Amino acid sequence: MQRIVEAVPNFSEGRDKEKIARIIKVFASHPEVKLLSYEPDADYNRTVVTLLGEPEPLEKALTDLVGVCVREIDLNHHSGQHPRMGAVDVIPFIPIEGVTMADCIGYAKSLAKIVQDQFDVPVFLYAEAATSEARILLPDIRKGEFEGMKEKIKDPLWHPDYGRPEIHPTFGVVAIGARAPLIAYNIDLASKDEKIAGNIAKAIRKSSGGFQYIQSGPAHLEKRGHVQVTMNILDYKKNPIYRIFETVRMEAKRYHVEITGAEIVGLLPRDALVKSLEYYFNVHDEASSVKDLDFETLVEKARQYLLFRDFDKFKIIESYL
Repeated sequence: MQRIVEAVPNFSEGRDKEKIARIIKVFASHPEVKLLSYEPDADYNRTVVTLLGEPEPLEKALTDLVGVCVREIDLNHHSGQHPRMGAVDVIPFIPIEGVTMADCIGYAKSLAKIVQDQFDVPVFLYAEAATSEARILLPDIRKGEFEGMKEKIKDPLWHPDYGRPEIHPTFGVVAIGARAPLIAYNIDLASKDEKIAGNIAKAIRKSSGGFQYIQSGPAHLEKRGHVQVTMNILDYKKNPIYRIFETVRMEAKRYHVEITGAEIVGLLPRDALVKSLEYYFNVHDEASSVKDLDFETLVEKARQYLLFRDFDKFKIIESYL
């Protein structure tokens, strides 16, 4: 049986196209690893990369990614809408086929040791690989970002899991972990008022009394000329996309603001799409079974009901398997 692992490293550069190209070029040396996508965002000043591969070649490719980012990115000269604490900010391992979550925790620890040993970059283990409850959630580790981490890491409560309690002077620190498939999901609002997006984000996120598996905040997309409610869905089976989408639509009505679109950053499991489209098929009395739809029809229906933009079948993990 094949052992297939997904990794979704995020690095802190989304504007300099030449620099992004130099960083992404590292994967050309690892043909056994599939580079499924890379998505730079100038407003976030961040690029999300999605990789599939067997554990050993994937570990080598990720090691090389950290190495090139050590050379290319200096967070002392970085700003963007998305919080960050490292040049490579986060690297999660996600079990896809023939591997368990326990296996992925092992891969995370192995890579963490390599990153610290080779590049002197402190590493925090997070999510399923976390060594304490305080380190399960990435926002808790990242709080204070690169600038605040200089002092935070000296606190015995926040010493890194690998490395000295001192940030790398230009890279910062990195979180490496293992998790179930996470959906990075953003909803576009027909407004430039970031306060509105912030109020809606507050209504849906766990930390403010919203949905149990939602982390959310506001973002202003200067190049697109509107704000977003940006979020991570940590468990789509318990907090499905359609429920979040409809709640945001309901909350936006109080501000007389329309939803103009939504986007998936990175990839999502086919099952996440099916579970949400089933709701709309029931609402609209569509006779066909969502589970039987091909990828092209799933994409068409996602655009229709969930307003997904820039979305095609290659956003669905199973289209590669």
